Amino acid sequence: MNKDIVAHIQEVMEHYGLTVSAFADTVGVQRSSVSHLLNGRNKPSLDFVMKLVDAYPEVDLYWLLNGTGSFPRADGPKNSPTLNFPDDTITEEPRETKISSPEKPKASQKEPVRIVMFYNDGTFQSFDAKK
Repeated sequence: MNKDIVAHIQEVMEHYGLTVSAFADTVGVQRSSVSHLLNGRNKPSLDFVMKLVDAYPEVDLYWLLNGTGSFPRADGPKNSPTLNFPDDTITEEPRETKISSPEKPKASQKEPVRIVMFYNDGTFQSFDAKK
C-alpha cells in the first residue's frame, strides 16, 4: 500500500463530512485506530480496508489502494476490475478432489515452528511450538 491511502481515507471522510468518530463507527473500528492511521502512526490493515469498502460501496478498492479508478466510483461491478477473456479460455470441467487420511509425521516432513494469530483490532499473538 502506498502513502496515498491515508489521503484517500481523508478524502472519503471529507466527501461525507464525517468526523473521525463518525467514520470509525460506520466502518466498525475503534476511533483510536482511525486517529492513528491519519496521524501516520499505523498503516491500515487489510481488515480495515475491507471494512471501509464494505461500509462505503462508492469507494473503489483499487482507487483506495493505488489511486486507479475514481471516487466516488463509476457504475459497474463493485470493486472489481473489468476482465476480458476470450470465450475459449474459460472452461468448466469438473475437478476431482482426493482426500487422504492423515499420516503420522515423518522426520523429513515439515513441522510448524511458530503460529501467529492476527486479530481484527490490529494486534497479534505469537505461539512457538514446543520441542
